[in-house]
Amino acid sequence: MAYYKIKTPITAEAVERLISGDQISISGYIYSGRDLAHKRLVKLISENKDLPIDLKGQIIFYAGPTPARPGKPVGSIGPTTSYRMDAYATILYKIGVKATIGKGPRGNKVKKALKKYKAVYLATMGGAAALISKSVVSAEVIAYPELGPEAIWKLKVKNFPCIVINDTKGGDLYQEGKNKYMKNK
Repeated sequence: MAYYKIKTPITAEAVERLISGDQISISGYIYSGRDLAHKRLVKLISENKDLPIDLKGQIIFYAGPTPARPGKPVGSIGPTTSYRMDAYATILYKIGVKATIGKGPRGNKVKKALKKYKAVYLATMGGAAALISKSVVSAEVIAYPELGPEAIWKLKVKNFPCIVINDTKGGDLYQEGKNKYMKNK
């Protein structure tokens, strides 16, 4: 396991060197979006229409920020359960998304897509949304403002902490950890 500092947009080379268990710190821009935003993006893709943002080489954080306090870019912003985006993830990886951030395990279809399209799934601290928000330098809604916190937000982050759960080679930290724990029992 290693530690990497990643700048966005993320390159294919940077993604492919990551392995499950690696810790990373992201600086640059990432996009947040949840169920409704993902559904709209996939609908546009299926209709061969332009997307509101170019997702090639980008990172999507499965989150919706709470309203910001005065002087802050966002309120609390923590990961939502990732499997809720599994129905949309494969299509987004296919068009060039290189990483997604959330919490919890992914389904087999998503893990196969990560290998096929050379992308990674990252996790960040669930339950520590106020702490995570300290990594957000600026935030602006760039698509679907009517969705409120579930809109697509462009977040400028500095030293945003994550751990690689699923890598491009089929590694799965949740499974590896379970296997290691079960061996010791």
